[in-house]
Amino acid sequence: MFTESEFTVIAGAGPTGLTLARQLDRHGVPYRIVEKSAKPFDGSRGKGLQPRTLEVLDDLGLVERFLAAGGDYPELLAHLPDGGTHRFRLDEQHAPTPSVPWPNMLMLPQWHTSELLADGIGVEFGVGLTGFTPIDGGIRVTLDTGETVDARWLVGADGGRSTVRKLAGIGFEGETHEEERMFIADVRLTGLDRDHWHVWPGEGRAFRLGLCPLPGDGWFQLTAPPSDLTPAELVAAVDPSITVTEVGWTSEFRANMRMASRFRAGHVFLAGDAAHVHSPAGGQGLNTGIQDAYNLGWKIATGSSAVLDTYEEERLPVAASVLGISTHLHRRHVEGADDAMRRDDPVLRQLSLGYRGATLAAEHRPRPGGVRAGDRAPDAPLHTGGRIFDRLRGPHATLLAFDWAAPLPELSVPVHHVTEAAPVYGTDGPTLLLVRPDNYVGCATHDVADVVAYLGRLGF
Repeated sequence: MFTESEFTVIAGAGPTGLTLARQLDRHGVPYRIVEKSAKPFDGSRGKGLQPRTLEVLDDLGLVERFLAAGGDYPELLAHLPDGGTHRFRLDEQHAPTPSVPWPNMLMLPQWHTSELLADGIGVEFGVGLTGFTPIDGGIRVTLDTGETVDARWLVGADGGRSTVRKLAGIGFEGETHEEERMFIADVRLTGLDRDHWHVWPGEGRAFRLGLCPLPGDGWFQLTAPPSDLTPAELVAAVDPSITVTEVGWTSEFRANMRMASRFRAGHVFLAGDAAHVHSPAGGQGLNTGIQDAYNLGWKIATGSSAVLDTYEEERLPVAASVLGISTHLHRRHVEGADDAMRRDDPVLRQLSLGYRGATLAAEHRPRPGGVRAGDRAPDAPLHTGGRIFDRLRGPHATLLAFDWAAPLPELSVPVHHVTEAAPVYGTDGPTLLLVRPDNYVGCATHDVADVVAYLGRLGF
């Protein structure tokens, strides 16, 4: 299906780099993934997986493993200064629908997300990147082992302090608020139930402490303003009956909201935190990085530089929009807004993010339906059994035919007649929707010639 692609080097084995490795692996694209840390990340940090990310994991064949390992976000229990309590949720639980099978955010510590994504991926730990230079048709990468690697593409998924971004000379625009910091730690403790996300507000809406139970084997994620106190002392200060028995990963978050000025420089690409860093408010950063990789992987597999140009065209505006949302939520938290912890904006689920109007969104219908070229392809049950997502799953593009009785030419992609899904997709009469390998509608038309031309553009 895809033209033979050359070697890709991925710098960074966090969720973004691992997702990209999985994408390349299933497309048969050779790669190496190197990680300068000597071992996998072991902290909870980005602990929320949004509904759209769960759909990506379904396409990768992993969602059941993630659902088994993770859990729902618990109700928050605020322990008020006057001795009272107040219960509330970040967002109400949503029931699954035919078009959205996983409507709620899944809680899973980042280390576990990485572990599940890394299963079967040959990460080279303790290997960093020190430089690269252009060569004819590609790039020569130098590793800190002294080895040089000639590759067609280099992808920097190496975090907010990205070596790849710095060496590429790509600006990282935005703001860092040094005074806005938060201490984070993974702790085990006794004397506190695991049915709630416990928070202790201080006087005047100030935040004192949060203890969120993590799925799995008894850990809590502790958050508190920076201080000289140990985690045990921070907990004892709000409730002496709670005892910290173990402290794992610790970190100090600072408000850093930045985005790269470009996501591509020749044979170099940026993805995840290397391209954009967010406030953790709203759980957007890790999810956006995974979807960067989901977008980039199949485009690398085409071997087409023109197709790869659309990575920045599509993902940079999305990152800018998501960065704006998370920054707004962060500011509400800093300002002590009454609803600062609410996360009920549907945009946060990332199901509405898309690429309408972009180069690879070919909308040919005079009266487009509710689902248009550039939109996420929604799920829907099928009379023959299964669902739309079953037909889309895998590295291929897919043609969905609605009310289509005319013969179709031999095509390089699977074809499925799914007229029963017309109400979900909002199609009108005989319609063809070509769904890209990342499960966004690429071409929407009433004329099969448009599909043939679109596939030709992608080299399929």
